[in-house]
Amino acid sequence: MPPLMATEFLCRVADVLSDYLGGLNEDLIKDNFVIVYELLDEMIDNGFPLTTEPNILREMIAPPNIVSKVLSVVTGSSSNVSDTLPGATASLVPWRTTDTKYASNEIYVDLVEEMDATINRDGVLVKCEINGEVQVNSHITGLPDLTLSFSNPSILDDVRFHPCVRYRPWESHQFLSFVPPDGQFKLMSYRVRKLKNTPIYVKPQLTSDGGTCRLSVLVGIRNDPGKTIDSVTVQFQLPSCILSADLTSNYGIVNILSDKTCSWSIGRIPKDKAPSLSGTLVLETGLERLHVFPTFQVGFRIMGVALSGLQIDKLDLRTVPYRFYKGFRALTRAGEFEVRS
Repeated sequence: MPPLMATEFLCRVADVLSDYLGGLNEDLIKDNFVIVYELLDEMIDNGFPLTTEPNILREMIAPPNIVSKVLSVVTGSSSNVSDTLPGATASLVPWRTTDTKYASNEIYVDLVEEMDATINRDGVLVKCEINGEVQVNSHITGLPDLTLSFSNPSILDDVRFHPCVRYRPWESHQFLSFVPPDGQFKLMSYRVRKLKNTPIYVKPQLTSDGGTCRLSVLVGIRNDPGKTIDSVTVQFQLPSCILSADLTSNYGIVNILSDKTCSWSIGRIPKDKAPSLSGTLVLETGLERLHVFPTFQVGFRIMGVALSGLQIDKLDLRTVPYRFYKGFRALTRAGEFEVRS
């Protein structure tokens, strides 16, 4: 078998279970074991992946809700499997339900990006890249044939497509041609490497002597993306040799949890002053200086901009004569954004 097929299938199983159960953890699987078993029974047949498209699976197996749980207790029947097979399973486009009809036809395309960055103790940007997804929410009557093009597709690396995408148009002309599934789905994922800067800076400074350590952290906007940067957080783990910590900030809320995790919630960075955190850390008896330095995990969110620079050029609908509404959005948030001290 292709080596990555198993990994891809497991990722698809995780996505489907998260979609059905509203999350993925041990308790949810225990509480919904019957549905999980039924989904696996439809998704893989005799060792081969079969039906992995969420909207087709929803026609076959009803998602869990309070009514179905009450009925299963009353009637004693725990099956959620439909008696009829979805028509799409026998069509040439098994990811799309047949005979879909809408009063208003609309499609929304979201660029969702996560920035991974590593900044060393000297403040030098060691690594900065974007992992992004093109997420689509489609509600179009019939069997639409869509083309989506980008203004600058050459910046994309490691592209990965939904099965509905025809690979040859992308390979030859770098545009996406596809018949979309009905509802929400991930059209493609991509990576943009070697970015030169980050939207915000975090500057930690630690000085230790005589059994105590002074900590100060400055946060500010490095490159203004033109949109509001909000949901800014800074989190770090205090070293095990720290007995106590007294930390305050001039903006936001600082919390120190029982496992020595320090969380600083800033929210939106104000324009009139740079948020700063400062305080004193007390070391264990016998330690003069701090020898283990924390790594700062940074979080943020920017609505309305894709920091990779990727831009959607146009989205066209072929084969269907009627008009439809299309909308585009972008979101960038922090992924594994680390600042070392």
